[in-house]
Amino acid sequence: MNGSGAHKSQPEDRDQNAGGSEPLAKSAWLVGAPHGSADFNRPLVDASLIACPDCDLLQRLPDIAPGASARCPRCDNELWRPREDSINRTLALTVAAAALYVVANTVPMLGLSAVGRESFTTIIGGAEQLWRNGQEIVAVLVLFAAVIAPALQIGFLLLILLGARREHPPAWVGTLLRHYHHTRTWSMIEVMLLGVLVALTKIAELATVLPGLALFAVAGLVILFPAMQSSLDPREVWNRIEWAAAGAQRRVSGPEGVEVTA
Repeated sequence: MNGSGAHKSQPEDRDQNAGGSEPLAKSAWLVGAPHGSADFNRPLVDASLIACPDCDLLQRLPDIAPGASARCPRCDNELWRPREDSINRTLALTVAAAALYVVANTVPMLGLSAVGRESFTTIIGGAEQLWRNGQEIVAVLVLFAAVIAPALQIGFLLLILLGARREHPPAWVGTLLRHYHHTRTWSMIEVMLLGVLVALTKIAELATVLPGLALFAVAGLVILFPAMQSSLDPREVWNRIEWAAAGAQRRVSGPEGVEVTA
């Protein structure tokens, strides 16, 4: 471990297991194979072996304390950073984000006061006004990036964490976890907040700006979203999920209803 708390994992032979005598993988798992066949990849008993997602180097993860990280010795990509009590902490942050999201989209975000008249609007109301002004594409982008994508990000993560807390997490938890990063990519609520702040500086001389409660809720979401991401440990979630092969083996049965196993 170096001074920054990063471990260098040990590279392994890609074509042999830890014993060096048997191949790492057998034939591929055949979906819909005839009854009685058992053509499955044989998973390694050593769960510490991991392939770098950047350079594909197969290596062995050392024992890592929470807060430290393991990095690839070839490309220096971070392979894993374990978090302490990751699921419960991330769940608490996600519940808080869900509460702030409801506030951010149900109460006024900004108000303007000029010549004795006041007007307030919400995030959805701003997108609706853009649509009425003939800027349909901008309105759709604002609605998707500032309302729909953050809702999907919070909803996906809530389902993932609640499912992972079950005694036997179902396979759909892994499906949501695989697609979760897409919601993070399109969630741009911090960009919207930056645009709002820029607009405030331009119209401050023309009218009195009245910040609403939703503006502070959005600022809280900008802080909570990175915190949710940094506290989530996907490896811990995957370790709890039932393997797809195990579920398939239970569904495959012979003519007499006898379960076919490897």
